Amino acid sequence: MRHGETEWSREGRHTGRTDIPLTPHGEEQARALQQRLADYSFAAVLCSPLQRARRTCELAGYGDAAQLDDDLREWDYGGYDGMTLAQIRAERPGWNLWDDGGPGGESLDHVAARAGRVIARARAAGGDVLLFGHGHILRVLTALWLELPPHAGQHFVLGPAAPSVLGYEHEWTAMRSWNPSGS
Repeated sequence: MRHGETEWSREGRHTGRTDIPLTPHGEEQARALQQRLADYSFAAVLCSPLQRARRTCELAGYGDAAQLDDDLREWDYGGYDGMTLAQIRAERPGWNLWDDGGPGGESLDHVAARAGRVIARARAAGGDVLLFGHGHILRVLTALWLELPPHAGQHFVLGPAAPSVLGYEHEWTAMRSWNPSGS
């Protein structure tokens, strides 16, 4: 589960480690998750410690069950945090997060290592696990779940508060549902 809308996500700004709140619309999106998740039970709920993910988790009805997990924090964009793609490319033409990272931020390999640890914890939980995190970390996690290289995460668009389901098809990891009604 990616967090609900923030001012920066609405504006297309890279929101890494800057800890900003949900917009009122983001809070509505998070509350709507209660109904969408009502029929499920979870062996564990893991949540990024950043307030936009924590608030989404809380409004979705899982705040009391959640374990905060630093590995679910968003990609650290370094000096590009808060900037739009157009602003970054005005400074650095041809820039691509997936290849270049951000100055002073994390590499894709570092983000993939964090995502791999989250997957290991989820597998050890002994049942379905609900994750509350952020767009890019969850896209990297999805690529790894599907046994793809972390760079493949660039192909998975993930809108705010749109539940996606990873699971299995027989013994193979699979994408069961992705970004319904998300952007």
